[in-house]
Amino acid sequence: MSSHLSLKASGVHVRVRTPARDGISASGAFSREVAEAFARARADGIHNPVLMGAIPFDMDKPSELFIPRRLAFFDRSERLGAAAQRTGASAQVVSARSIPDERDFKAAVGKAIAHFQLGEIRKAVLSRVLEVDFAQPVSAQAIFDSVCAQNPNGYQFQLPVEGCGQLVGVSPELLLRKSGANVRTFPLAGSAKRQSDAEADAAASAQLLDSAKDHYEHSLVIDEIRSVLAPHCAELSIPAAPSLLGTRAMWHLGSPIDGLLADPAMPVLQLACRLHPTPAICGFPTQASRQLIRQIEPFERGVFSGMVGWCNEQGDGEWAVTIRCATVDRQRARLFAGAGIVAASTPDAEWAETEAKLATMLRAFGLAGAEAVA
Repeated sequence: MSSHLSLKASGVHVRVRTPARDGISASGAFSREVAEAFARARADGIHNPVLMGAIPFDMDKPSELFIPRRLAFFDRSERLGAAAQRTGASAQVVSARSIPDERDFKAAVGKAIAHFQLGEIRKAVLSRVLEVDFAQPVSAQAIFDSVCAQNPNGYQFQLPVEGCGQLVGVSPELLLRKSGANVRTFPLAGSAKRQSDAEADAAASAQLLDSAKDHYEHSLVIDEIRSVLAPHCAELSIPAAPSLLGTRAMWHLGSPIDGLLADPAMPVLQLACRLHPTPAICGFPTQASRQLIRQIEPFERGVFSGMVGWCNEQGDGEWAVTIRCATVDRQRARLFAGAGIVAASTPDAEWAETEAKLATMLRAFGLAGAEAVA
């Protein structure tokens, strides 16, 4: 769901599992399978089929995409109103653990910073997973309702993921939206925790706006997105400086970027595969930071920090960055959070940032904060 368009689907008519590693090419295996899936759906009587789902952080891994049997677009405000009337989700926690734990995450931050002195890497995004076991099976639908009620803005999503149950979340970050020749992306990089006291919250946002470290981190993202989009756009509008975007848990530095495609026929998914993964969730430069992440992170991200959304056969659609999310599989939930590491980062501050980002999904599970499951 988004303020642009929201859709609800049921049934799976065609799956697309081919990795999106060559998704930038119209003649690649991924694009061919997508085209074949659309053609098969039409041949089977599905009018105006839509492809939806998720693409993992690592595009060498299988895609989690499908064309549903039935689909309906709807007004998000009605769905949010209904969710707000439902009782919040809650369940008894049996156990919880962070992977990596606090000590190992901080050590990883230090290791990343040391790498910056040795080579070309200027930013790396490190993440962690909070694995929580509950006494009873958890309803992904109840978690989704709770997410929507507590976070009415952004991009809400719930969908099945092979071997992981249901992916549920609310992302504040738009990877790419395309409508005809018009494209928009809204990258976020640079964050600060919201404060309960209004004066302290205003001070936190002002400090973020004035932070040289966070502006530098943000500039790496913007420069990379400009280099990807500019060759494909007749017009490209990028703000001179980022603005503040606030969620319930966080302040972010964000830059809304609008473009007019030179070729309106370019599919949104093909262009999204050129953008993904941005330095906001991987690092800079992309290949080197991705290799560093593989060396340092002790788990596979799966769909976390990938992209989630939809597109139609005409090439229009909307894809968000898969953050502020969890997977729910019977009695186990896995909650994800990451932080962008640059030379000016400190291990304590980056751990605290992941704690703050976890708060969005912890609240959706009826848990007040990370300390509730420590």
